Amino acid sequence: MRSWSRTKLQFCGVGEPEQQICYQPLAIEMPTQRHRLFSSGVRLGPNFLGSSGHTVSMASQSEFEQLLDEANKVPTVGWDFSWFVGRASEERPTWAYSRSLTRRIQSSLAMLELQTGGGERLAEMLSEVKRRPTTIVVTESWSPNAALAKLNLAAFGVSVLELDDKADLPLPDNAFDLVCARHPTTTLWNEIARVLQSGGTFFSQQIGSGTNSELADFMMGPQPISGSQSSQRAATLAGQAGLEVTDLREESLPVVFFDVGAVVYFLRKVIWTVPDFTVEKYRERLFALHEHIQFHGSFQSHARRFLIEARKPN
Repeated sequence: MRSWSRTKLQFCGVGEPEQQICYQPLAIEMPTQRHRLFSSGVRLGPNFLGSSGHTVSMASQSEFEQLLDEANKVPTVGWDFSWFVGRASEERPTWAYSRSLTRRIQSSLAMLELQTGGGERLAEMLSEVKRRPTTIVVTESWSPNAALAKLNLAAFGVSVLELDDKADLPLPDNAFDLVCARHPTTTLWNEIARVLQSGGTFFSQQIGSGTNSELADFMMGPQPISGSQSSQRAATLAGQAGLEVTDLREESLPVVFFDVGAVVYFLRKVIWTVPDFTVEKYRERLFALHEHIQFHGSFQSHARRFLIEARKPN
């Protein structure tokens, strides 16, 4: 089993060597004038004092409301993050998950993707491979995403199963030579081992313990970090299910937000970050975050990711 840690940072474009860290931004934008603090500095009385004690301009208050209103209206169906362009960025892991999975898909005869979302990423990979698996099945628990996945994957003959993330898989034993999952909410190791063929592979990029803890702490106050999503726990559970872990890597990756609207949309879409999030409930903390971004130009958090690959013995 290999264990990796990130040792260098380089900026590169799509198609660059995998050993580099590809900074594929959801946004690549330097803070503009609208991100700077207090455009007029006009005193408006105590009701317009920001949480940091600064006097807030009418322009700042108005922009805050506009950003919240805009971000609260954006649909959250699927896993298309293109709305973030120009507003947020996230560094990508060095192992280039999609590229690595595409190679494995090309050599697979029967594959299963768990928790596919809207199927956008899988559709992109299937459109790039020279040879597709004969059998392709995906699962998704949220009905709007499942409906979108059916549309996105119909051209590739993919079977879409709508079922709860924690439900047993209604699939036969030893059915797939490749099972994959990107950011699953839960991993049913015994079920994965059951449906894998001997010699088959489970390949997954997962969310690690403490991901975006800086953002969660800012919104909710200091939060305990659970070890339930740690890479080592995943490796232990894989082994208990009878799988051999052949690769395990972990990285901490900068996530940068350039306006509070991007934070709102992120929290609406990535719901486990602040589980009870609504704009109204967290308006005060959102305004404090708005002030922070105007003063500093951005807010930075860190995504924790790990890659695990496990093989079912012959």
